[in-house]
Amino acid sequence: MDAPARATWLRIYIGEADQWQHRPLHLALVELLRSRGLAGATVLRGVEGFGAHSKIHTAQILRLSEDLPLVVEVVDEAERIEAIIPELSEMVREGMIFTLDVDVRLYRHRES
Repeated sequence: MDAPARATWLRIYIGEADQWQHRPLHLALVELLRSRGLAGATVLRGVEGFGAHSKIHTAQILRLSEDLPLVVEVVDEAERIEAIIPELSEMVREGMIFTLDVDVRLYRHRES
């Protein structure tokens, strides 16, 4: 890819303790995204944060949380992201999902 391409950036904010069908939610989300053929997904683990309930979740030694914030990110074509939003909305019972239009400036991968 040489010229910028329009894409959609999907971010899903959840907690480390969130579950889907007795499994960690972030694992279930990544598996769903992969099974639907999206370009890729990354799970980021936060060191501290708070959400709608204003409860601080932190990795500080004195206040070690077992529910640190997680972000699942995907960048793909808008249509592909929009198609999966209903399934994601069902799975994310607490958290936030948002999308932004972005310009992909570079996307490279090694040949298999």
